Amino acid sequence: MNSYLLVAAGLSVFVCLLHTFLGGRSIAVPLLKASDLHPVPKYVTYYCWHIVTIVLAAIAVMFAIASVRAESLELAWAATALTASFCFLGLAVPPLKGQKYKNMPQGWLFLPIFLIGVLGGAQ
Repeated sequence: MNSYLLVAAGLSVFVCLLHTFLGGRSIAVPLLKASDLHPVPKYVTYYCWHIVTIVLAAIAVMFAIASVRAESLELAWAATALTASFCFLGLAVPPLKGQKYKNMPQGWLFLPIFLIGVLGGAQ
């Protein structure tokens, strides 16, 4: 068993649950209640919200499978590449858009998963 990848899986589950429940309350619910948004961008954004939920769950599953099956290390590298991309995007967007990390912390949430994924993949 690859302990690093198991930890990455656990952290990925945590981020997925955080996105689903806390983020759902603070982002998705107000989005749906916004009466000043045209229905197309509103519901396309809501659809994308659910795509993100699926991707976050898939990342956790990929790390979990790779943690117990050494022959599935490619899954861990794919999940690591995704989390690296999400991390770098999440760290770049707030300063580029004049936002604060306290309002957009997503990039920081992916940083430990990305780093632990690299450690697990290198084992």
